[in-house]
Amino acid sequence: MSFCQSDLQLIFINWACMNDAIKPGLKNQEILNRLSIILFLFAACFAAHAQYKKYSFQQPKMGSPFNILIYSDDSLKAANAAAATFKMIDTLNEIYSDYLQESELNRLCKTSGTGKWIKVSEPLFSILQKAHQASEISYGSFDVTIGPVIKLWRKARTENKLPDIDSLKFARQLVNFKYIELDTINRSVRLQKPGMRLDLGGIAKGETAQRVYGRLSEFDLPYSLIDAGGDIVAGKTPPGVDGWKVAVNLPGTEELMGRQLLLQNRAVATSGNLYQFIELNGIHYSHIINPTTGYALTNSRNVTVIACNGADADWLATACSILPIKKAMRLIRKNSSAQVQITVLKKNKPYFYRSRGFTSYFK
Repeated sequence: MSFCQSDLQLIFINWACMNDAIKPGLKNQEILNRLSIILFLFAACFAAHAQYKKYSFQQPKMGSPFNILIYSDDSLKAANAAAATFKMIDTLNEIYSDYLQESELNRLCKTSGTGKWIKVSEPLFSILQKAHQASEISYGSFDVTIGPVIKLWRKARTENKLPDIDSLKFARQLVNFKYIELDTINRSVRLQKPGMRLDLGGIAKGETAQRVYGRLSEFDLPYSLIDAGGDIVAGKTPPGVDGWKVAVNLPGTEELMGRQLLLQNRAVATSGNLYQFIELNGIHYSHIINPTTGYALTNSRNVTVIACNGADADWLATACSILPIKKAMRLIRKNSSAQVQITVLKKNKPYFYRSRGFTSYFK
């Protein structure tokens, strides 16, 4: 089977600020902006006997455009599969969202401090397990119990003023992943402290994108790419194509790096503060919140993580944004399948810090 390339198609994607702070993803209907990147996809044509074509589907989900790209030889099969996965996304949103009052996550939070064990669905238990493991190995830089602090910073953005110090101090007392107890035998959860509020923003979209790809694979549609408001899972590519090309921008600007990433069967997530921030007294306060201090980051840093699955890429990008660079690199080394690039602006000049295997993904 031969494969030929035709016109280059440009798809603009706004990265979602979903990592760890004031992250509307899953939550409101404004378009999410994590970092502007451009995904370069070569539209394909096969030889006359080949039937693969590219099909694109988009719906607003989890507060942002949700894109699914499928290469298939059957248009009806692709359309039916996309429709099924969009329904699955709606179901997951009703589980993960901290904006929907009656989401499963919020119902769980309402039981915090009661001492009750709550049996939860498989998707919620699974993502809480992954979040717990992430917190353990990330020196606490990723923590889904940060919800009370995030709520204060959302209000701060609306009012354009810093959160009240006493309120932050009180909210910080509720932040500790160890306050979540998990019973793997009975698939149950107990939240120890009254007033706990969980926020899955730094992991849920990556997890959702990965689940969508798994569902498409069940439909025998492995030549697919999912863009969950900026958290990307790139599956297999059609015969004759080396990989999906992704270009990442520099910190604080839409200017792109000169080299693109070439991905296949990998996920990629980028964290930065190009759009989501507040500026007070000349200081940019990022959407990214440090769970340890309760304060927004003020550095100018982009972090791009490549991992084997969407959930890992998502939370690692958050954690590596918060940790000192050397500690972030140590964290990446704990996950042998992950790679990271940290870009820092110093006097308007970009400096790149990369894990050893990151450059192998440059095309």
